[in-house]
Amino acid sequence: MTALLEARSLRKRFGGIAALEDCSLTVEEGTITALIGPNGSGKTTVFNLVTGYLPADAGTIEFGGQPVRRPEPARLYRMGLSRTFQQARVFTELTLVQNLVAAIQQPRRSLLRAGVGRDDRRRALDVLGRFGLERLADARAGDLSFGQRKLLEFASVLMGRPRVVLLDEPTSGVNPVMIEVMERHIRELHAQGLTFLIVEHDMHVVMRLCDPVIVLDHGAKIMEGPPHVVQRDPAVLDAYLGA
Repeated sequence: MTALLEARSLRKRFGGIAALEDCSLTVEEGTITALIGPNGSGKTTVFNLVTGYLPADAGTIEFGGQPVRRPEPARLYRMGLSRTFQQARVFTELTLVQNLVAAIQQPRRSLLRAGVGRDDRRRALDVLGRFGLERLADARAGDLSFGQRKLLEFASVLMGRPRVVLLDEPTSGVNPVMIEVMERHIRELHAQGLTFLIVEHDMHVVMRLCDPVIVLDHGAKIMEGPPHVVQRDPAVLDAYLGA
């Protein structure tokens, strides 16, 4: 396999606390890779450094075989690296179509000034249709349920035709039916060639969906391997599963 996303020796401190310490990981193209670990282990910090929402204190990042010296979210989005957040980030006063178009328009204020073009609307409706949201295309995002907002954010990252998507706890806080919906979309998109890196606390989802699984503890990688191996590893059981 080809490494699509690589982080080497990442370090990040917040005051006197080390959030990441010499953390390295690789996401191979064509995988659904899980990033797991106890609360405070550094998972979301990895996402923030890799996608440019926080600067790293040290370490290097490569995407598509090219060094990313100054990660910046909008530029990485255009390059094909997209992410979601633990709490879905949507523009509540905009419609669903406007939310999707806002994901690809820079600066976003041009959307409010010029409106949604015909081609952009067609693309947005196509993406919304994949998620069963087309009938709500012109509804306010603020009127959606929590689970629907998560789907909308997921849909938004696809507007840029990404190569890899980082999902931060996609099933957190949603009902079992929505968990099945999320899993189905991830599997379908993966079958179409999309690569995923997923932070997820639901171990049943991880075991069903992901391979390989990377485990963090205290800001460092302690294990990587197939889910059935990780599930039985003593260090993982001690650090994460509480066995």
